[in-house]
Amino acid sequence: MASQTLPQYLLQQVNRQPEDKVALRQKELGIWQEFTWLDSYAEIEALALGLSALGLERGDRVATVGDNDRQYLWAYLAVQALGGVQVGLFTDAPASEMAYIVDQSEAKFAFAKDQEQCDKLLEAREKLPRVRRVIYWDEQGLWDYDDPWLVSFEEVQALGRELAAAQPERFAQEIERGRGDELAVLCYTSGTTGLPKGAMLTHANLIAATKAYNEVDPRYDTDNHVSLLPLGWIAEHVLGVAPHVMYGIIMNFPEEPETVRENVREIAPEGILYNSRLWDNLVSMIQVRMSDANWFYRKLYDICLPVGYRVADRKLVNEPVGLGLNLAYKAADWWLFAPLRDQLGLSRVRSAYTAGAALSPDAVRFFHAIGVNLKQIYGSTEVAGGATIHRDGDIKFASVGQPIPGVDIRVSKEGELEIAGPTAFRGYYKNPEATEDAFAIDEDGRRWFRTGDAGYIDEDGHVIYLDRVKDMITLANGEKFSPQFIEGRLKFSPYIRDVMAVGGETRAFVTALVIIDFENVGHWAEKQGIGYTTFADLSQKSEVYDLVYQAVREVNENLPPAGRVRRFALMHKEFDADEAEMTRTRKLRRGFLAERYGDIIDAMYSDADRVNVKAPVRYQDGTEGFVETEVKIREA
Repeated sequence: MASQTLPQYLLQQVNRQPEDKVALRQKELGIWQEFTWLDSYAEIEALALGLSALGLERGDRVATVGDNDRQYLWAYLAVQALGGVQVGLFTDAPASEMAYIVDQSEAKFAFAKDQEQCDKLLEAREKLPRVRRVIYWDEQGLWDYDDPWLVSFEEVQALGRELAAAQPERFAQEIERGRGDELAVLCYTSGTTGLPKGAMLTHANLIAATKAYNEVDPRYDTDNHVSLLPLGWIAEHVLGVAPHVMYGIIMNFPEEPETVRENVREIAPEGILYNSRLWDNLVSMIQVRMSDANWFYRKLYDICLPVGYRVADRKLVNEPVGLGLNLAYKAADWWLFAPLRDQLGLSRVRSAYTAGAALSPDAVRFFHAIGVNLKQIYGSTEVAGGATIHRDGDIKFASVGQPIPGVDIRVSKEGELEIAGPTAFRGYYKNPEATEDAFAIDEDGRRWFRTGDAGYIDEDGHVIYLDRVKDMITLANGEKFSPQFIEGRLKFSPYIRDVMAVGGETRAFVTALVIIDFENVGHWAEKQGIGYTTFADLSQKSEVYDLVYQAVREVNENLPPAGRVRRFALMHKEFDADEAEMTRTRKLRRGFLAERYGDIIDAMYSDADRVNVKAPVRYQDGTEGFVETEVKIREA
């Protein structure tokens, strides 16, 4: 029979792989320790049967908290081998949050890596009446603990080995009982709008998402994966654990969270997922190091990078590169790009992913220029992380890719993205009301998961994510737009520092207040021979308006008609936290700004092409005053 569960795939790998084939590595005391598939299987068998001896039964939940390491993986698969359900906790969760999830999931057992995590569970013990035992695997600091509630990993495995000696076929029989529609994990949402909810995901959900991603970017049993994403988050399940047992990729566990980047470079994985902030940080790090490098390397960088960009721009849209440019790129790769990728641990990467907040097109283009195949993916816990992905040669900066194979995405009348397919979860654990609200049922009885995300699908089938539905603004004609999406896309321009998109039920279209990046625009103006004195003077130059107009036009091309910026103004000053115009984390105070700059906003919704403004300012010495100037209005 075809494998239906992750442990069944594990058994398949053990039977298929050579006895000396490495299944996983973990770095300890500076040395990469290796474990074969047979080693891993023996550890999982002993642990699973030990849990059975302690009373774990099919359908029971087991919570696990700890850094990613081999014991975590073995516990994950041991629980599932018995038909149990894995519940991942975040290591930085306080005791109260941890207690809520452990109790709400009705976990019978808990795995906790070390003293820190055990102490949290001990602190919350009175709130965890269902938890029979807490199993730890790093005994440092726990030697003096004398509490029968705590038991070591090795003690549980010892019980399992006794049971295996008496019933040698028991473990394989338990694995064979598994079915694809059984729960594999309870993955708790972030709880940004209330208490965390446990998304019920089956083995079939995880397997479907993993197969879909593998169809786009195949994985092989020679590939290395560095396990660095927390298992409380869905991504590591479908990009790490499931491909490990399904396709035999080699798991590699960092020595410490602090050594991840160093360990990634040592392993040089074939696939990797970082969030957008980390990709941006890597670009900044490279730029800083190059600016501090000697003359030769700075010159080499200036010569090679344009070649990389020219090749990337062609490959991103699947256009031929040409012999001459290809030869030039090979030289640039040998001299610069290959050493750069090696420093980043990306020397062997075939597919790199970014998820979460949108990554700037400049960053995506940069990594493609140096030979890193970086793609956007989009999904959520409720669809096993599987929804969209960019395909090679078809990467649009404004999109999150196209639906993964087997998954359908549609846009509701309200503009909400809805997802249907084999990755869609069963519902929220012990929360039938939230489960009912999570799905729309069509006339054929098909369940569509309501993502809560606003977006649309363009003519090429790419999904464009806009914003959370609740953050959308309705225009006078009833159409909606996402201010944050527009603002974020415009800020991708190096010449734009801040933006406030404006609209509302009394406004017929979208306008924007734009703050230029004074330093970058200033450098550009100097190169163009454009003289200026102050921020206000530079912002109102017609050439600067033309420069920003190009950025607005490019963003408008990727927006639905209702969301396009029709008119904009370049502000005479920056938004300032000291003047209560934004928070200290640079979030706009929209209501305050709309009131303070009401004259400019009103002018953008009239026939005016300019407006005189007088705005209060606070100077660095603490004194206050007013600035008077003329602000132009430009059609977009």
